[in-house]
Order: sequence, then C-alpha cells, then structure tokens
Amino acid sequence: MLKERDPLIVGRVVGEVLEPFNRSISLRVTYGNRNVANGCEFKPSQVVTQPRVQVGGHDFRTFYTLIMVDPDAPSPSDPHLREYLHWMVTDIPATTGTTFGQEVLCYESPRPTIGIHRFVFALFQQMGRQTVYAPAWRHNFSTRDFAEAYNLGTPVAAVYFNCQREGGSGGRRMSDRYLDLARRGL
Repeated sequence: MLKERDPLIVGRVVGEVLEPFNRSISLRVTYGNRNVANGCEFKPSQVVTQPRVQVGGHDFRTFYTLIMVDPDAPSPSDPHLREYLHWMVTDIPATTGTTFGQEVLCYESPRPTIGIHRFVFALFQQMGRQTVYAPAWRHNFSTRDFAEAYNLGTPVAAVYFNCQREGGSGGRRMSDRYLDLARRGL
C-alpha cells in the first residue's frame, strides 16, 4: 500500500504518536462483536469494557507490550495532556492475547468531552519477559519516549479509532473510498 493512503498516516497517528514503522504482526482489537478498523468511530458507551485483543506471531516465547493512548486529551484543539495513557499490558505471548499478558495499568474507558479523539493501540515487541514496567502517571505519556526507555523500537502493529461524547455529531471528514479502505484494513 502507498504510504500516502495508509490510514495511520492520514489520521496523523504516525507522526504525532508513532514513528514510521512496518507492520510485521497481526493485531486484532474487538469491542463486543465489532472490530476496530483504522479511523472507525465508536461512542463511549461502546467502549466501556476493555476490548478483546489478539496478537499474531509464530513463537509464543516472544513477548509484546500493548499500549492504548489518547493523543487528543483533553481536547483535539488543546491537547496539553497528550498523550493520555488508557491501558497497558505487557508480557503478552505471541499467538495469544492480552488475557495471557500482565495488565500493568488497568483499562480506563474513553470518555471524551470535547471534540473527536483518536484512541491508538500500539503493539511493541519486548526484548524479553518482565522487561517493561508501568509508568508513574497516565497524563503526558509519550509512546515514543517509553519505547526508547525500554528498548522496544518501533511498533510491530497499530490500529486506532475515533470517539466523541455520546451526544456528539459529525465526524472526521474522510472520503468514501478512504472509509472503504479503512474498513478492509488496507
């Protein structure tokens, strides 16, 4: 796929949150029976409980860290709490999911009050088991700095969704072609 059409670049996730990377593993995030596709929209009532997350890979002796952040906190026009850390699970064995990992920071459901927020799931390969620890706070978290501090490198997979307050209307403006590509994960 052309980089200009990559929904993570179009949605400014790569650049604002993540360094450019090549996807090398599958990551499936599901709320209820609905998969998260880049740029799709969920309401807060749809993301109250933590999602089911499945990680690909080939060797269950390889471990991963999953980070969920909001780069638009407290509002997209004034993200002075960027990034807000909503969830962190470490030591996830390849071919499994977050239920097999160590939840080091419990899931905090998205509750945006102003504007449309992006919620980013980034998956990093760890150097070994029990090598990543929870940060001291959730606000002003930096995915890049955290990855550097723990020698995680660039992500191996990422996906994001948009969310706004329950009564919010509108959405990020995207072409029908882009939305079709995002739904198909292309």
